[in-house]
Amino acid sequence: MSILHQTKFFVSAAKLNQLPDASVPEVCFVGRSNVGKSSAINILANQKKLAFSSKTPGRTRLINMFGIPNPDSPEHAMGFLVDLPGYGYASVAQNTREEWADVLGAYLRDRRSLAGIVLLIDIRRGVTELDRRLAEWIAPSGIPTLVLLTKADKLPYGQRMRAVFAVTKDLQKIGALKVIPFSATNRIGIDETAEQIINWIQPKAE
Repeated sequence: MSILHQTKFFVSAAKLNQLPDASVPEVCFVGRSNVGKSSAINILANQKKLAFSSKTPGRTRLINMFGIPNPDSPEHAMGFLVDLPGYGYASVAQNTREEWADVLGAYLRDRRSLAGIVLLIDIRRGVTELDRRLAEWIAPSGIPTLVLLTKADKLPYGQRMRAVFAVTKDLQKIGALKVIPFSATNRIGIDETAEQIINWIQPKAE
């Protein structure tokens, strides 16, 4: 069984100072509102309701952390999956959007235990201006980034591969970048994604 299947809810936080000490690897999920972050976390953890998936875009305003238990010490986490607030939903008040951006940016910039970033992009929309700005924020950090092209089941295989090429080219300024088609509905890209995340949480010995 994958270690991700043992993931449990740990804490919700509105501010960075409410998060636990940055002592174990964290993998964060980030993307536009309603792009499928919660669905991705749920399918990777093999649980239906681990992460809250709102039908109203922009509803998730908290940093939600999910702990992966340490088999040698189950009461402690060996790592965390972190669901960050979505961005880019127009009906949310401007001051609230800016507040989220500050929290999101500060987490990506300052969280020293951040081992990897999972950026989710709707395969049918491609890279938006907000995605591009986020990529520019990530690039100087050198943090490895996995781009999941969600809703990949909506396109035939050939179009998926063209989308992978286009997004890879569009986000090439992120040095350590990998792009894969992903679908929680049709289980596309699940194993490859899980393998990458586990390697960030438990790096293989060189």
